[in-house]
Amino acid sequence: MAWHLPGTHFLRILVRNRSLIYQLVRRDFETRYVGSVAGWLWGVIHPLVLLGVYTFVFAYALGVKPPPGEVVASYPLWLFAGMLPWLLFSESLQRSAAALPDYANLIKKSVFPSEVVPLTIFLSNLISHFLGMLLLAIATAVSIGHGNWAIVAVPGLLILLGLLTVGLSWIAAGLHVYLRDTAQVLMVLLTAWFWLTPIFLHEGLLREKFSGHLSILLYINPMTYVVRAYRDTFLRNTFPSWGDWAAFAAFAVTTFVIGGLFFRHSKRGFADVL
Repeated sequence: MAWHLPGTHFLRILVRNRSLIYQLVRRDFETRYVGSVAGWLWGVIHPLVLLGVYTFVFAYALGVKPPPGEVVASYPLWLFAGMLPWLLFSESLQRSAAALPDYANLIKKSVFPSEVVPLTIFLSNLISHFLGMLLLAIATAVSIGHGNWAIVAVPGLLILLGLLTVGLSWIAAGLHVYLRDTAQVLMVLLTAWFWLTPIFLHEGLLREKFSGHLSILLYINPMTYVVRAYRDTFLRNTFPSWGDWAAFAAFAVTTFVIGGLFFRHSKRGFADVL
């Protein structure tokens, strides 16, 4: 049996079905906002409303501030930079987990590449994410008084975040076909994961709260590195450290490979279960 580099099979699927992927991304994005007056603007309004609520609770009610030494002293900007990657990650993962039953007819009646479903959901959410990043870049440029050259690192961060998200989405989607409680369990896990990520509180404060053995939760949390990288890139105008790149890449690639192998094995029974 010939050995293949992990990911080559998926790349062939992408190339062979690129037109299908484009149509699915377009359909997913349009379907979410069909009949809506504001349309795709809801993709920006929703995170901005969350930002306003969280800012009021943490900045005004609890008095939380960005850590000392931040270039941008604005807590809303600091919070928004941490929220953006999390919203892309969590929404894509949650939607992907329960997505395959919607494609049951295609999976059972044709040679449908079900691997691409989580990818199309991530790419669809990425459109709204780009709008959020644009708002953040403009607001930060106004705040610090000059442009930001470090945003050239963003494509690399998004590729790694995509690998992490799609890998976990494959696992969740594959499990959900057989265990329909998977999507509900995932929501609970994401809620806990959300509060263990340094989005609202800076890492120094979290390390004090998670003293001792619990501090390892920050180091084994891949979203810690991507949130830190977003703040480095957008707020501090610096490239993420090589250590953060290496750690995040290790998590992302490993998750992508494991998720791909799991999905490839589990999809053999999809047509019988869906």
